[in-house]
Amino acid sequence: MEKKTDKWISIRTKPGDYDTIYNRFQQTTCRNLSQYARQVLLNKPVVLKYRNQSADEILSALIGIKNEISAIGNNYNQEVKRLHTLKDSPEMLTWILSNELRHKQLLDFIRDIFFKLEKIHESCMQK
Repeated sequence: MEKKTDKWISIRTKPGDYDTIYNRFQQTTCRNLSQYARQVLLNKPVVLKYRNQSADEILSALIGIKNEISAIGNNYNQEVKRLHTLKDSPEMLTWILSNELRHKQLLDFIRDIFFKLEKIHESCMQK
């Protein structure tokens, strides 16, 4: 049985060189600096992370829209519930009854947009 021993390689660098090496390491999929150094020193391929800036911006905007629509839906639901508690006023009850179909259509519309945004988000995260 072959005995495994770890061998250490220590190097000294100038602060600027270390920063350059560390920044390059952070752009890879290596889990730690040691793994990155082994890959480079042994001339093995290093896999770089790829970020699509425009896709990131779109994804960020879509997340913001999704959150806003969710907030609108929640606020709207709270308002409708509050209006339903005001049974004293015949005018308020008439308004509620006449607009109930529109309320449902608006909530369905928001739910559909929310669903589509989640699908876009999932497809962007898979790439």
